[in-house]
Amino acid sequence: MNETPLQIERKSAAYWTVTFDNPPLNLLDPEVVLALRDLLAALETDEAVKVVVFNSADEDYFISHFDVVRAAEMPGPGPTGLPAWTDIVVRLAHAPFVSIAAIRGRARGVGSEFVLACDLRFASRERAILGQPEVGAALVPGGGALEALPRLVGRSRALEIVLAADDFDAVTAERYGWINRAVADVDLYDVVDTIATRIAGFDRDALSTAKRIITQRAEPVSAEDINESAREFRRLAVSPAGRARVAHLLARGMQQRSEFELNFGTELARPDASPA
Repeated sequence: MNETPLQIERKSAAYWTVTFDNPPLNLLDPEVVLALRDLLAALETDEAVKVVVFNSADEDYFISHFDVVRAAEMPGPGPTGLPAWTDIVVRLAHAPFVSIAAIRGRARGVGSEFVLACDLRFASRERAILGQPEVGAALVPGGGALEALPRLVGRSRALEIVLAADDFDAVTAERYGWINRAVADVDLYDVVDTIATRIAGFDRDALSTAKRIITQRAEPVSAEDINESAREFRRLAVSPAGRARVAHLLARGMQQRSEFELNFGTELARPDASPA
């Protein structure tokens, strides 16, 4: 395991890049949560930062999903007093800087919810996959997807994404409004860098003011709503069906470098996907 799951590069005082680097699957585990908490604390007190780009060191996984094995080890409430993950996504969505996700690889479950909390989302046309597989694991999304997706893609498409629990390619995600744009893989980081560099050259007060007003106008996701979803996630996770389903999926290769993880959406629908 790396010393830190986030690799931070200050390209300039105004422009940072943050790379998820948490082998073997870029799971969202307690160390990533703590590292994100520390990162936000640093960013929120640095008045020079205008734009932050998030990417991944693993070409197959941006953030694979929540670490269900270590759920009990997750940190307690963040500085806002909100539960750890709610604290992170709410602070990121309302931060004075602009956040951009450059998605290469799989962003499922909480990985999708992290990019939904970012201001802008660009994805590799050939290599990005997004999904909310929780219902297929007898759970529900608990980190912001149930709140953000209906606002972005509409009720029916949000229901399709969540209830079918399938994988979606970047072209479909763009058409639905899940992401800003699907970009040729070879061009992804250049496109994002061009946008981030452009934003970094503008006035910080104007940027943060515009973001704040647009967020208000767009009926922002509330912490109370995310907390309700998180409570339901936790309730289902300890239910008999939830425990049995997650244990079965772990036995089939979930949270391992496996064909199951590569093809999560397809694997969930196989006839042997449910425990006997």
